[in-house]
Formats: sequence, structure tokens, C-alpha cells
Amino acid sequence: MPGALEGLKVVDLSRVLGGPYCAQMLADHGADVIKVEPPQGDETRLWGPPFDAEGISAYFAGINRNKRAIALDLAKPEGRDVLLKLLGDSDVLIENFKTGTMEKWGLGYDELSKKFPRLIHARVSGFGADGPLGGFPGYDAMVQASAGLVSVNGSPDGGPVRIGVPVVDLSTGMNACMGILMCLYERQRSGKGQFVDATLYDSAIALHQPHAPNYFMAGLKPKLYGNSHGNLAPYANFPTRGRNIVIGAGNDGQFRKLVQMLGKPEMADDPRFRTNKDRLAHKAEMEAELRALTRDRDGEAFANELMKNGVPSGAVMEVPDVMEHPHTKHRNMVWAKDGYRNVGNPVKLSRTPPSVRSKPGTFGLDTRAVLAERGYSAAEIDRLIASGVALTEIRKL
Repeated sequence: MPGALEGLKVVDLSRVLGGPYCAQMLADHGADVIKVEPPQGDETRLWGPPFDAEGISAYFAGINRNKRAIALDLAKPEGRDVLLKLLGDSDVLIENFKTGTMEKWGLGYDELSKKFPRLIHARVSGFGADGPLGGFPGYDAMVQASAGLVSVNGSPDGGPVRIGVPVVDLSTGMNACMGILMCLYERQRSGKGQFVDATLYDSAIALHQPHAPNYFMAGLKPKLYGNSHGNLAPYANFPTRGRNIVIGAGNDGQFRKLVQMLGKPEMADDPRFRTNKDRLAHKAEMEAELRALTRDRDGEAFANELMKNGVPSGAVMEVPDVMEHPHTKHRNMVWAKDGYRNVGNPVKLSRTPPSVRSKPGTFGLDTRAVLAERGYSAAEIDRLIASGVALTEIRKL
């Protein structure tokens, strides 16, 4: 089944995580994505171990499937000429160079939009091109810190902690993808492309729910709650004789059901615990009573029993358990092809589902084929490779 984006042509100049993740989202849904790497390769090719039999790191493999891999030296004028030829019949350009780099090369949005008025140019950057932090480099952990996410994650005893997945990079990639799709929709009316400005800083700030609304409404500064919640109780991690479980009672009815199933229904009528406001005011006492009631339960079985009865709950699973879980397989969230295995695409479409068509390629695997498609003769391709403009092997720094 062809994907929803079949026929969409994308040139992906991005490296590391946010931009490549955006491009992979498009590729999973059928877009023809050409990943253009610099002579030294995407640095995540070296972010390992582990590496597969072809020397591709697991990190790189996780965000570069369904793409064709070529390499160009854009610092050379002839390399930029090749890029312009690639863009001639492309719909989307994705890049995450340091702001100002593309402009220095004569490839900024203003210049490209004159040559290719229908082109959608998406830039992923740390902080944008201007403003007090404009132009600064951005990595996930640094932006988690500077945008306040580290300050709201952790426990009172342990202090602030970086979130354990690169949530800023990934959310920026998703936002860039959404922006591209919005531009494609608008282009049907106007016939014109646009510039998509997706930054790690903006994406991180947009994740501050409910902390930003709490601050704007009441001037509240977030506290560290560990595994609990500042606006909802109970919403915490509880011990069992197996795995710990997270229980969240979003309303009074769910709390009543929870304490019934724990064998202490009178808790629901205790004046300290009748409403969410009451439970928040007496959270320490409530959580202590609940911990005593959950301690001897089988965590995973009891979490499922709670869910069946309408009480949100989940056992604290580890990554290997999740990847092998029957529901993960049922949801087609593990994809495999030609020895490649990774998480699938979370965006499910009924008629045009996403799929894995090709595993991540070795450096420069498709350089010759892509250039030939664009009209270069075999002799011209040989000359471009011999001169170092196009590459099929990584250039050592």
C-alpha cells in the first residue's frame, strides 16, 4: 500500500536527532527522502556501541530508515550546485545547520524561495536566528536546562534531573513535521512554499503543562514532586511485591473505585480525601495509606485489574519488557526488515499506513544512483567523487 505522502520529495540536510526524526516521520509515510550528509558523515554514525554488522550505530539506525543516503561537500561551490539540482524537483528541504550557514552559502530561504517558490524550507535550530539567545547551538540536555524542564523533573531529595529521553529533540522534530504538513496544505491554495522555523527552545517551553498555566494564573513556581503530581492526587508511584505501579485517579469516582479494590472503601468518605482538593491538601497521609495497601499486591496483575475497572494504572516496565510486550506487537510498534529492528511509527492511518521500506543505509550508499537520476553521466559522477564534491566513503577529519 503506498503511503499517504507518496510522491513528496524531501531533501534532508539535517544531522543528529531533531531534523532526522522529522524526515523519518515523512519517509515512513511514503515520502522520497534523500539524506545528504557532510563529508565526515552524520556524527550519530559514531554514537555507539552498539553497532550492527555494517558498522551502523543503533542511534543512527533509530532515526534514518526509509531514506536514501548520499554525501556532498557543501563547502565547495560545486557541491552547492549539486544540491540546487536536487532541490529543482523537491518539495521540502530540512536542515539544522548553525543559523547563518545556509545564508553564507547563498542557500538561505530568501535566496532559495526566488529559485524555487514552491519549496518548503524547514530549519531545526536550538534558539532561532535572532533574539538574546539567537544563533546559539542547541543540544537536548542543555535546552532542557535553559528552558526549565530540568527544574520540574526530579524528587525533593534527589534534586532536579534531566528527563531520560531526548524529549526536546523529538518534540522539535514532530513540530517541524507538523509545520511542513501545514505548509503543504496551504500551498494547495497559494501555490507558494514557506519557511518553517522549529526551535528546541520553543518546543521545550510548549511542553510546560501544567506548570506554565499554574504560573500565569496564580504565580505558582513549580516544585519537585518526584513521582507524584502538583494538581492531581493520587497520581504517583506505589510499591508492590513485584513491579512498582503508577496509579492516577483523575476524579472522585475513580478514587472511590480504587480504595474499594484495595479493600478500604471508607477512605473515599474520609473528609481528608473526599475531593481532589482535599487529597492534595493531605497528599502525604493519603499516599502513606495507599502504599500500605498496595505493598503486598502483584504489581503488574493489579495494575491490569485496576485498568479493567476504570482506574488508570500502569506497572513500571523496563524497556526490554515493553519492546517484547504483546500489546506493543499488536500495535505494530516494532518494525523489522533485513536484520533491522526498531520502534515503529506512532501515526496510524487507516488506508495508507506507514511502513518500513528500507533499513538505514551505509554512508554514501545511494550517491551514484541519486546523481544519475538527476541527469549526471557516469563520467561526471566519477569526477565529482574524485574531486571530493560527492562522496561514497567518509572523509576522516
